[in-house]
Amino acid sequence: MQVKTLLQLSIAAAVVTIAMKTGAWWITGSVGLLSDAMESFVNLASAMFALAMVTIAQRPADADHPFGHTKAEYFSSGFEGLLIAGASVGIIWAAAHRFANPQAIESLNWGLALAAGSSAINGLLAHRMMAASREHRSIALEADARHLYTDVWTTGGVIVGLLLVKATGWLWLDPLLAILVALNILREAAHLGRRSVDGLMDAAVEPEVRAQIDRTLARFAHPAVRFDHLVTRRAAQRRFVDLHMHLPANWSLARAAALRGEVEQALVDEVPGIRVSIQMLPSTV
Repeated sequence: MQVKTLLQLSIAAAVVTIAMKTGAWWITGSVGLLSDAMESFVNLASAMFALAMVTIAQRPADADHPFGHTKAEYFSSGFEGLLIAGASVGIIWAAAHRFANPQAIESLNWGLALAAGSSAINGLLAHRMMAASREHRSIALEADARHLYTDVWTTGGVIVGLLLVKATGWLWLDPLLAILVALNILREAAHLGRRSVDGLMDAAVEPEVRAQIDRTLARFAHPAVRFDHLVTRRAAQRRFVDLHMHLPANWSLARAAALRGEVEQALVDEVPGIRVSIQMLPSTV
């Protein structure tokens, strides 16, 4: 399934879960369920922004952006982290007021059923999105999937906490649970922020991708041919590698160019989507 299709499904799922979680909060009055509903509003805004950034990222390279627009996805990840952080602050504020004015929780069974149903929707979608994010190497899709997984764990924690409130009658557990939810999603916001910064700062390719590159080059290396000055970077789905290839000075240009073409093709076959730049130099050995 395509990245944009999954993000469109994420928007639809967010609308449905907002309705379900808001209904759960409305009939129970639980601030824990209110915090869960607030996170779903963040899900909706994040998915909409991610869809916009993915659309931009898929634009072809042009004169002003010769390396393409793929880095737009990192803005999505950073934006989602900021939204999550803002939501966590709002949850803590609401929970702090509930500590001072505890309220009884009503119609708990219906509220828990709605919360559990919304969690199942998010869990199934997050699993599919995470698998697709690895397939397409999409940071925007991964960020949305991670947020949905956080939402699933959040809802699960709220459900367990409200069951404890029902069993013990300790109303203070409800706002305490909301604060724990806020701290958990704040941690996820920090993770997304770091990923966004790494991408915008031209981080090197992942260790497993670098290992693939090294193995491919090793197939062509021998005393007459060697590689050095290898540098890599990544930008969302795209990977870039630049290196020097040293060749015997007495080789013809046609022979040297043919070998360079073989090396480039081997790297592209091994790491789909990679852009290779090889500078040929005469060997000094």
